[in-house]
Amino acid sequence: MTALLWFKRDLRAHDHPALTLAAQGPVIPLYIAEPGLWAQPDASARQWEFIAESLSELRAALAELGAPLVIRVGEAVEVLARLARSHKVTRLVSHEETGSLWTYARDRRVAAWARAEGIPWDELPQQGVIRRLKSRDSWAKARDAFTRADPLPAVTLHGPAVEPGPIPTARGLGLAPDPCPHRQTGGRAQGLLLLDSFLATRGAPYRAAMSSPLTAERACSRLSPHFAWGTLSVREVTRATAEAERRPAPWPQALSAFGARLAWRDHFIQKLEDQPDIETTCLHRAAEGLQRGQNAARLAAWTKGETGFPFLDACIRHLRATGWLNFRMRAMLVSVASYPFWLDWRATGAVLARAFTDYEPGIHWPQVQMQSGTTGINTPRIYNPVKQGLDHDPQGVFTRRWLPELADVPLAHLQEPWRWEGARHLLGRRYPEPVVDLTTATRAAKDAIFGLRKRADRVEIDEIIARHASRADPRFVNDRSPRRARHAAGQLSFDL
Repeated sequence: MTALLWFKRDLRAHDHPALTLAAQGPVIPLYIAEPGLWAQPDASARQWEFIAESLSELRAALAELGAPLVIRVGEAVEVLARLARSHKVTRLVSHEETGSLWTYARDRRVAAWARAEGIPWDELPQQGVIRRLKSRDSWAKARDAFTRADPLPAVTLHGPAVEPGPIPTARGLGLAPDPCPHRQTGGRAQGLLLLDSFLATRGAPYRAAMSSPLTAERACSRLSPHFAWGTLSVREVTRATAEAERRPAPWPQALSAFGARLAWRDHFIQKLEDQPDIETTCLHRAAEGLQRGQNAARLAAWTKGETGFPFLDACIRHLRATGWLNFRMRAMLVSVASYPFWLDWRATGAVLARAFTDYEPGIHWPQVQMQSGTTGINTPRIYNPVKQGLDHDPQGVFTRRWLPELADVPLAHLQEPWRWEGARHLLGRRYPEPVVDLTTATRAAKDAIFGLRKRADRVEIDEIIARHASRADPRFVNDRSPRRARHAAGQLSFDL
């Protein structure tokens, strides 16, 4: 009665419902490195390297429990079929995965194989996301019931001896070189260190410091990649945050704000669970008529951080070097790309997905659409990169750190170097001219996007609200009217 325990985005041995269920009998813990998955346009070597570090630690943790992690490279159905035949597997156990359209299609193939072989596949929730949710009205209550339950204790494992197999390299999976010198380190131990330091000291200025890249890098929890790849469970972090709130502390509001964002995280993943094609299709179908361009030169400049807008470029270069950026700046990158640069959100969304070590499809694609004005229920936020630089980097420290070629530009002109009298020796030589006229391009984008909103089909908009907008909850909104629901769904919702 051997069970295959299939790890995916849940790389831990603690508070792991699927592991607890599988441990009732002999078990083979398995991770499949799928070349087809890593060939997708949202995948990158920096993500795999974080995963590889996490797999190494998970293998050691499972060995201590009695059954080391088995790793195989290949297509999921083929790997599962081989192990099932050679070890008389009678059960497949995993967590439910809210991933990309690629993983959705792969899971359908696995489900068909399991049915054909007569092998039951038990998929368990690991977070507050509900499969086949019938109504959003009851979602928050169900989500809270899951996250407030006690984390599951450790278990003892036993099973047949299976060759563990090596952890493949990024190159071995066909991934392109992806230098990220300041990437966060994977593994549960690193996640626990971050959680402890955030709840003890780092989180004190969280609410005030999360908006600026100068302060957010330390004041935010930095747990997002550990949530994305499952080295920590949302439930254990929710519990730890609630316990910290109950202790005498000078900053309970910061902890409360962080706890609310943990709930917002599940809220957004639920959107993709309910409608997987959010990854490729405008939520508001009429937004497909905006016909945003595929300007290759403009996209390349944005991707490399060579747009001619210093603060925007500094944020892009920071992201390329670290794999992380605070939420407000992520929103700015998408907004500028989608409005004045008039680039299609699917192209820019894929670039950002690869750049984020913490790439979580359920967070990423709904947020990309929100910041691109394609949801139909959110008021467009059109960020001005010059104003953002003046507001969040007033002394130019962040901008100069990532754009050393601007060292000679006076602070008064740092965010608009084209206004500097010495610009003729800089622009087009050491630093590019702006790729668009910001005022003209933003005005044209506003005309197009607000014109679309005026022509919106009310029936379609109401359907989107009913399916995806948050309901009455003190963390989200205090009224269930469409107007308030639209407002609530547009808040800055994920800054971990």
